[in-house]
Amino acid sequence: MPDRTSGHGRPTVTDDPFVTHRGLLFTVAYEMLGSAADAEDVLQETWLRWADVDRSQVREPRAYLVRAVTRQALNRLRSLSRSREDYVGEWLPDPLLTSPDVADDIELAESVSVAMLTVLETLGPAERAVFVLHEVFDLPYVEIAEAVGKSPAAVRQIARRARDHVAARRPRVQVSASERQAVVERFLAALRTGALLDLLDVMAPDVVLITDGGGVVPAAPAPLHGAEQVASLLAGVQGKVDALELAAVWLNGAPAGRIEFDGVPASLSVDVREGRVTRIYVVRNPHKLTRLDEPAELTRQPTPPTALRASQVFVGRAGVDV
Repeated sequence: MPDRTSGHGRPTVTDDPFVTHRGLLFTVAYEMLGSAADAEDVLQETWLRWADVDRSQVREPRAYLVRAVTRQALNRLRSLSRSREDYVGEWLPDPLLTSPDVADDIELAESVSVAMLTVLETLGPAERAVFVLHEVFDLPYVEIAEAVGKSPAAVRQIARRARDHVAARRPRVQVSASERQAVVERFLAALRTGALLDLLDVMAPDVVLITDGGGVVPAAPAPLHGAEQVASLLAGVQGKVDALELAAVWLNGAPAGRIEFDGVPASLSVDVREGRVTRIYVVRNPHKLTRLDEPAELTRQPTPPTALRASQVFVGRAGVDV
């Protein structure tokens, strides 16, 4: 594909295949790692390698870049294994502010949901990579084999194990975005008032609350089970802070909430079944809350050059000059 050029005869940055596929590459890395910061680091490493590649030898830039990001993400995932084993309290993925449009791609929205990412965290690195690439991005086994450094036959076996593992642990009831949004709004209203009966009414009897403080801010060290315990805890929040603000937002492709405890932000995501909240995920670790102000680009498709914003051509922390 020929590049358009700038007035100086050089290809423009937005014509670069890396920039065109940046949203896709970030989505792959984020689904493999569950961390926005680590996904950005993987993209930065991939960009540096891509900058040195002889483009005339690359027949399929998209496939090449996905393989490169997968390899870098696998390396990062293996190095993260020990630190996550030593993580203080419950580990939850970084919440990402997203536009409602992400929910239009039902498979993508499910794959980046907090519920799914916590399930993927229970897979080994190779299993997670194979599952994400095949089940979410529909890559053929031969291409995945090149990315993970295994034979196609081995990849098929890994895919089968990963699929069974995820199927046994993923939420079995799917609800529409509109139904989830209605439940989230009821839940946030109950949190604002702190009324115990309202909280009990919107939660399932077997509701589970999981909070992630990372050892940086206070959080429950283990999941809290049962509507009475969870409701009692949430009803008491009002009395522990001077100001509690809640707003409905879209996180990880689903209706969710943003909370501020005396101006300190947190994210709130939920699972819903039969009109009630069944699982509550609250992230308070400040290191995981850096992507709550600008929507992340989560996609399985390339971004047309005309749709690229200036902020999207920057990669990682260093950036690409434009």
